[in-house]
Amino acid sequence: MTGAEIIARCLAIAGMSESPGTITRTFLCSAMHDVHRTLRAWMEDAGMTVSLDGAGNLRGLYEARTPDAARLLLGSHVDTVPNAGAYDGVLGVVWGIALVRSLASRRLPFAIEVIAFSEEEGVRFGVPFIGSRFVNGTLDRNLLAQRDAAGVSVAEALRNFGVEPRPCEGARYLGYLECHIEQGPVLDALDLPLGVVTAIVGQTRAEVRFRGAANHAGTTPMRLRRDALAAAGRWIACVERFARATPGALATVGSIHAYPGAGNVIAGEAVATLDLRHAEDGVRRALTSTLRLAAEAIANSRELTVQWNTCLDQPAVPCDAVLTETLARSVESSGHQVHRLASGAGHDAMIIATIMPVAMLFVRSPGGISHHPDEAVNAADVDAALAAAQAFLREFEGRHG
Repeated sequence: MTGAEIIARCLAIAGMSESPGTITRTFLCSAMHDVHRTLRAWMEDAGMTVSLDGAGNLRGLYEARTPDAARLLLGSHVDTVPNAGAYDGVLGVVWGIALVRSLASRRLPFAIEVIAFSEEEGVRFGVPFIGSRFVNGTLDRNLLAQRDAAGVSVAEALRNFGVEPRPCEGARYLGYLECHIEQGPVLDALDLPLGVVTAIVGQTRAEVRFRGAANHAGTTPMRLRRDALAAAGRWIACVERFARATPGALATVGSIHAYPGAGNVIAGEAVATLDLRHAEDGVRRALTSTLRLAAEAIANSRELTVQWNTCLDQPAVPCDAVLTETLARSVESSGHQVHRLASGAGHDAMIIATIMPVAMLFVRSPGGISHHPDEAVNAADVDAALAAAQAFLREFEGRHG
């Protein structure tokens, strides 16, 4: 397959959405049935046997020369954020199928499994990586009981889709290779088609709730106000200031809600989110502590209270040194300069890394755009990613033959 053909397949999947006119697919929405039917047909055409596991992950297995051989795992996710682009996650799945198809029925000393993870973005249930958490054995009762905005639990969503929640079946894996768009501007700025990921940064996600007192905007003197929104605004400025002063840190307040939310009422409560990332966990956790203390100091100075709820504390994940160097040599042997970089976004690889070695290949994102309908890839870059993967397989085969 060519890069242009892989792109065409990604665009076909993009037309399968739960929201007409946009690309939106949350965990096991009705549109995911169409996605699975399409991917299943492509997997079977490439010589794979296909199954659906206990978390709704679609899995295609290309058998080895001998039965029960260890497996190389490839793939990514097929859910999206609302109003997404066509390539985030999906490119890695279609690329994996294309790689298997390029073998033209030739069998290897190891099996290849291509997995389309059912959930990575965390949109529907507020918790990311449901698909890969199942594979690494951490999709527990508490997560299965998590409910969406409509009150449907993860377990109920699985059953509604036709899947019975069950433990992941064991298999022997040699490693995991994920191809993903960069979702950032680094490769584009360097005019490079590919990047080799060295690590995935750690993440802290928190909800910060300031509580004061709602009151009339026209009758309450400024000195007597306990304005929760004003406190949240001051804290947001601190987030930006401290993050700018910390090399390598990325901190974002992406959402804020004020209550009761009327133009002529002082906000009695304000809830802000925090997304904080850094490649070094010690730096990330120190900055998290600083921002938490800042929130408490601001609240105390205004006679407010503040509640801090940590939603995610995900450690940084280094990619496997051996697989990463194999991937770097594969990029170089396919005629491209090797550029190593850390991933600022989270990926399924960081969850899978708890049970097997992982490596990641980035494909340039033109304009650095992702999580947006204008998200794009270049056909020549996708050609390069497939060529690098084929070189990776050749070296991997020589090592495990």
